[in-house]
Amino acid sequence: MRHTQHADYALRVLMYLRVAPQRRGSIADIAAAHRVSRNHLDKVVQRMAAADLVQTSRGRGGGVQLVRDPSSISVGEVIRAMEDDFAVVECLGAARFCQIAGVCGARSVFARAIDSYFDVLDRATIEDIAANDDGLRGALDLRGRSGTS
Repeated sequence: MRHTQHADYALRVLMYLRVAPQRRGSIADIAAAHRVSRNHLDKVVQRMAAADLVQTSRGRGGGVQLVRDPSSISVGEVIRAMEDDFAVVECLGAARFCQIAGVCGARSVFARAIDSYFDVLDRATIEDIAANDDGLRGALDLRGRSGTS
């Protein structure tokens, strides 16, 4: 299964915030650190804010901020908030036009596989995937700054 850039960027934003000072940063700084489009990241952050994954504020001193402890945000929660479609085969989707839908066993196999996939993601947290503070700070050019862990 492959996720959209929105899900990927949302995880990157949360990992950045996990190791950033005061667990906050500007969209411009986060985009620069990850070398991604600021405009695209702005859309991602808006969706994250609507899902209560982050809080945003405008103006001087504004930006994006974690509102929950990273250990309380599951990777599965982030993926579900950022993705609209998990139908890896047509018969799992809203529109089912497959000629053999209902008479083959593929639907139940893929549904169990997706359930297992999310079981793993639901047990992993942002804290788990962003635990390498020094490595992340170095990769994101946040060296010399300390976050609140």
